[in-house]
Amino acid sequence: MGLIMILFFLVLFLLGFPVVYAILIPSIGYVAIEGLPVALLAQRVTYALDSFPLVAVPVFIFVGNLMNLSGITDRIFRFADTLVGRIPGGLAQVNIFSSLIFSGMSGAALADIGGLGKIEIEAMKKRGFAAPFSAAVTASSAVVGPIFPPSIPLIVYGSVTSVSIIQLLIAGIIPALICIVLLMITAAIIAIVTKMPRSERWPTCREIANSFLPALPALLTPILMIAGMMLGIFTPTEAASVTAAYVLLISAVVYRELTLQHIWTALLLTLRSTSAILIIVAAASLFGWILAIEQIPQDFSKVILQLSTDPIVLLIIANLIFFVVGMVLDSTTATLLVVPIIAPPLVMAGIDPVHLGIVVIFNLMLGLLTPPMGLSLFLVSSIAGISLRSLLKALLPFYVPLLLCLAIITFAEDVVLWLPGFLR
Repeated sequence: MGLIMILFFLVLFLLGFPVVYAILIPSIGYVAIEGLPVALLAQRVTYALDSFPLVAVPVFIFVGNLMNLSGITDRIFRFADTLVGRIPGGLAQVNIFSSLIFSGMSGAALADIGGLGKIEIEAMKKRGFAAPFSAAVTASSAVVGPIFPPSIPLIVYGSVTSVSIIQLLIAGIIPALICIVLLMITAAIIAIVTKMPRSERWPTCREIANSFLPALPALLTPILMIAGMMLGIFTPTEAASVTAAYVLLISAVVYRELTLQHIWTALLLTLRSTSAILIIVAAASLFGWILAIEQIPQDFSKVILQLSTDPIVLLIIANLIFFVVGMVLDSTTATLLVVPIIAPPLVMAGIDPVHLGIVVIFNLMLGLLTPPMGLSLFLVSSIAGISLRSLLKALLPFYVPLLLCLAIITFAEDVVLWLPGFLR
């Protein structure tokens, strides 16, 4: 029955059913066929959402929306433009650097694109950059958002696998920095070869200070959050609340641009995004519970451990599985449905669960840049006003640094686990 349910889900999904329906229909059918109490449906859904770590998800989404509406993203972009606009690639480097800063507040790739994407793409087009290249830089750099803390996908992963969310968030810092450096090098090489525009001169100390000071309160946001978690002052959920309170404070008191309309609009956008995520969490929990009853995870563990018990080989297999899964499922659905099946045998074989979490989420983020789902592709192409074909063509050079970063975090375990090691 478990395999029939999986097959039924895939058929419904390929037929174009919304993913929630594709999950719920076979789940409800199983309960009816097996004669289980209907009340179990409500119990499992309620149990799935009764999670303290998941409270961080809507709060971080609210923070990202609030920053977009209160002008914080503009100040971040201006500071990045002043600081790195002279590097070969000019605004392309600003785009990448801004993504790192903004990701330390929003926690999601699509929030990064929605927040800074339009500003970055329009600014690059005005400076003479081709629209496809501008869109490609925006889409590829947004991959950093779900790796650098706060990371909504890592929070969901931690809640599903019972792995320390703090260690997962801290583990994403170095991989995110490596990814940013590789993307900036790639953009610089392309810019030099094609003679792309950049700032005419290096900024003076006064210019840096003039752009840095307005952005400083916003730049302190990820530092406050990361330091608080590493020092054990607050949990990830508490960190989300502290971050939200801090952003409200600086928007109202320091920048004085916060209005009640901003808060109301941010709340509505957060409600819409959170509902979409949590309804999938609830449905997937029911589906996963049924698969557990049918012992699908145990059967899969036996199969995969028969292939190999070498952690390196298993990590390669995991990369292939999640790269493909990320091409057809969004990260939340993939994490909730696939991770509980794939992760246990890999952890049994000796792979560190924190290391595995970073590998899994990075793979799923690459899925945002690959058809047929590729949510980042559709969002960026819409913002830039270009075809999907031209965007994919411009993205080709950027797949190289992204895949190289994936290889580094897969095979260099110490790179991922060095910072979390201080918390163990």
